[in-house]
Amino acid sequence: MLQVLACGAVVFPGLFFAFRKILPCVFKHWSDADVVLVSERLVSSIHAVMATTVGVIVASSCRENVINDRHWLATYFIIWYGGPYMTYDIFAMYLSHYHRFRVKGHEDYKRHSLKTVNSFVHREFLLVLHHIALLTILLPVTLFCRSDQGDFFVGCLFLTELSTPFVSLGKIFIQLSLQECWLHKANGGMVLLTFLLFRIAVFPYMYWVYGRHYGIPLYSVPFHLPLSINLGNLCILAPQVYWFVLLCRKGYRLYRRSRMPDSPPASTVTDNSKDD
Repeated sequence: MLQVLACGAVVFPGLFFAFRKILPCVFKHWSDADVVLVSERLVSSIHAVMATTVGVIVASSCRENVINDRHWLATYFIIWYGGPYMTYDIFAMYLSHYHRFRVKGHEDYKRHSLKTVNSFVHREFLLVLHHIALLTILLPVTLFCRSDQGDFFVGCLFLTELSTPFVSLGKIFIQLSLQECWLHKANGGMVLLTFLLFRIAVFPYMYWVYGRHYGIPLYSVPFHLPLSINLGNLCILAPQVYWFVLLCRKGYRLYRRSRMPDSPPASTVTDNSKDD
């Protein structure tokens, strides 16, 4: 079991460390904050591709009987990579926060301290809470409280990671000063589309599939499920809706700015959003 747990615990910090060593050799003008941010985003994208691939495999393998069909990846990917990644990502987000403010010259960021940690938690409270909730609630429920049922729905939850590479790519475009490139604008559209489909619409879709399995209408499904399941889904969905609204506002400001003559370079749709 320790060898299994070590997979993600070694892979993600190892990739992060490797990117932090390689990127300064390629982009010599980047600051520590730039290198840490892009390294974090690259590792997030790699995890997202892995999770999405597992989600496609699990969901497609279990679509005949969405309640009782099983696939070993639904459980073991969480043990091998899900839990270790969420733990690593909290630390990586803190490093990104720390180096960003250190480069700006903030006095409190000359060294790591409890004050810098508190500042990080305060500024990124929703993201930190999201990660902790996944570690302490979703992970135990997925591993121990499903009675070996519902692998299809676990696969659907893995698919929520599909938007992450596009969000990360937006940040990387900024670091490369490609804000005005058509690829950056197209990527912003993909951020909104994948976020809407795979982080929001996937929840009513799962309720619809559950209702179809039992032959009940969609509006009756919440009353057919335990309250804890509905509350858990709501806790996962609520921050996704909040972040999607922020993305839409950012996208609208970007559109308005692009219509103005002599407007300054616009920032990406993904500036203030980081998805898991």
